[in-house]
Amino acid sequence: MAANLGRDLSKVVPDSGNPKLDLVVALADALDWNVGDVARTVWEEPRPLVQGDEDFATLDGHALDAHRAGDWERLVEVGSRMVALASTPVDRARALNRVSGGHDGMGRFVRSLDCLREAVGMRGLPPAIDLMLRVNLAGAHYALWHLVEARATANELVERFESAPPDGRLERVAQAFALMYRGQCGRRGIEDAGSAAKRHAKAAQADLALAGTLFGGLAREFGDDSYGGVGNTCRGALIEAECALGTRDPRDAVALIVQSLGGVEDPQLAPPGDWLESYGWWCIYGCNIALRHTRGADLDRAMAVFTNKAVEIAERLGNWSLRERAFSMELVRRDRQGQATGFGEDWVLDEDEVRTIAGTMGRFPSFRETGWRILSQAKIVGAQ
Repeated sequence: MAANLGRDLSKVVPDSGNPKLDLVVALADALDWNVGDVARTVWEEPRPLVQGDEDFATLDGHALDAHRAGDWERLVEVGSRMVALASTPVDRARALNRVSGGHDGMGRFVRSLDCLREAVGMRGLPPAIDLMLRVNLAGAHYALWHLVEARATANELVERFESAPPDGRLERVAQAFALMYRGQCGRRGIEDAGSAAKRHAKAAQADLALAGTLFGGLAREFGDDSYGGVGNTCRGALIEAECALGTRDPRDAVALIVQSLGGVEDPQLAPPGDWLESYGWWCIYGCNIALRHTRGADLDRAMAVFTNKAVEIAERLGNWSLRERAFSMELVRRDRQGQATGFGEDWVLDEDEVRTIAGTMGRFPSFRETGWRILSQAKIVGAQ
């Protein structure tokens, strides 16, 4: 190994036990490993501190409380202690799902996906837990723009419920989410599908319409308004699909979305949750419609409204997915403006916005190139 790394045998590992980056990279090349995997193996992560009187069930209750409160750091902490205490594959899968939920809440979707992959691989899981994990797995892939994986996972669930209708609340919720994720993958595929764009839009239309109906029924039956908010997200996505199909006038759609935002004029005064998030996504759908179907002043006006409101809602919710989309949409708009006029307006960022862009780059590998472009073009104010 020392010869392979080009180092003296006595200096392969420094006295500190923490190798320099060049050694980590060389180890990765020698072992044919990912650099991140080498770094995690070398670094000894502190074991979660478990109190002597804690038991798995009690911690699971604390994890649920943290989830309801939106305390994502606490959820990861408690979930990690659950992992340490888990004595069966079922308990470990449940614990990993809790940790995944915490990472998802903080926008750490890669970590969330890793937890879910490990959990799904556990053998002998009860059907209910396996179903919950697979729905969450589709969502994690979708958040990271792994559209092939997200659609395949969601499609498997949709086909399952087509052959055996859902029984009970859990299965009905799973069916609705699976349809939504499959439909959303189709909607996102419109942009790059070329001649197949309408085929993607038509499939998305069917899935999103049914998902919206199912979520509305769940909200009424169980008195849970969060289902209504997710259903509203589906209805907004449906508008984008209809514009792509030519069954809805894009200008009317933009006007409808602008009008809908009147209820969230000041997101800081709106209660956080799925309904507020749904209007953030309506803004993103509005951006897509404006970019595909409008030009000139109409495009600039619509994009200014939608990107500003999406950012405001994202900040209120701490929603990294909305941030990623808002920044990406704004860069596309500025590129189009520069192509049309020969020059673009200055993009001015303050230090907080730079930190947000950096955080978004870390959470979404697919956004890194976009993030570097934004930072290279922008004027950064307030830097010391």
